[in-house]
Amino acid sequence: MTGGADQRVRELLERAVAAGRFPGAVAEWGRAGGEVSNCAEGQAEVEDLPRDVTTDTWFDLASLTKPLVTTTLSLLAFREAVLAPNTRVGEVLRETKRSMVGELEIHHLLTHSSGLPAWLPFYCLAEGRRTNVAQVLRQIEVESRPGKRVMYSCVGFIILGMMLEEVSGSDLERLFRNRVLVPASLENDLGFNPDSILRPLAGGASRALAEQRLVLDLGLDPGWIPAVGWGLPDDGNARFFGGVAGNAGLFGTVRGVRRLTAEYCGGGANLLTSEEVGPAVTSQTGGLAQERGWGWQIAATRGCSAGDSLPANAFGHTGFTGVSVWAEPSGAGIWVLLTNRNHPGQRGVDLHPVRRRFHALASARCRHADIGKAPLTCEWSSTD
Repeated sequence: MTGGADQRVRELLERAVAAGRFPGAVAEWGRAGGEVSNCAEGQAEVEDLPRDVTTDTWFDLASLTKPLVTTTLSLLAFREAVLAPNTRVGEVLRETKRSMVGELEIHHLLTHSSGLPAWLPFYCLAEGRRTNVAQVLRQIEVESRPGKRVMYSCVGFIILGMMLEEVSGSDLERLFRNRVLVPASLENDLGFNPDSILRPLAGGASRALAEQRLVLDLGLDPGWIPAVGWGLPDDGNARFFGGVAGNAGLFGTVRGVRRLTAEYCGGGANLLTSEEVGPAVTSQTGGLAQERGWGWQIAATRGCSAGDSLPANAFGHTGFTGVSVWAEPSGAGIWVLLTNRNHPGQRGVDLHPVRRRFHALASARCRHADIGKAPLTCEWSSTD
């Protein structure tokens, strides 16, 4: 995975930066526990003090928090029998008993088959007070019967994060640091609430434009949206919960994402066993529109960002800030692409074409015409 692939990936990122799809990007790919290639192109920050992006740059990992943090901690909780896949929300979050949320089981949350809404502004519904969150949870209604439909839901992972905090008696940030980062020696590559002085951060959005539109569409007051700021997550709910939530808030380097993802690959695990990760990286939603494991999407899902060059049993995830990771269960390949798409303005750009092209070039599995004779081009879309 070196030589020509390195140059082709570099050219792809150069062209994407020049096209204005993102200010900067870092890519890293290779085998779990084996040879690794990487490259960095563009700028981490374009406003006050422009800086080039490097392989040490910390990015807002957005929804990669779901599999890397919340799924990983859930698997450890299953191992210790403090939670189980069929544990109901109301058994842990007592305030949700006798509500729709309280009847949901953890495996529904992990596979996005709970029927919960895709997104809700907890900060608006709770009127800016975290003490009101319990009341908000009791009032949430499911939109379909659990297990009957896959509908990607940030709400479900926020709730799962709360459950992990409740059974551990610890906040999610401390729990993740003690149970995952320290044992895996990843403290210098992943974490919540990164110190902007100690960590070289990629710039984020200067305004919460996307959330303003969503809040207004719900007829709510955008004045409740938590302020954005340097080193704060793009996700407003994560900012509302102190920078740490089950759906978003994690920051880190391309190296950290690759190494933690390797825990889900055969031969690359130190924290998790192959038996524990099995349901996470294989489809648990057979017969439904999307193929989902526990926390991870499966490449067999039609139209996902994996592309045709990755095998159907690959697993991965994307994030709103312009980040993605895909891997093969065998550990034969892990592909990480981190960008600061939302800096300084939130771009409505579909990155799936460049992600698929990256996977093809870095894996050398695309057709000869693609990597030999054909020019490096991507079709760009204005939607996410």
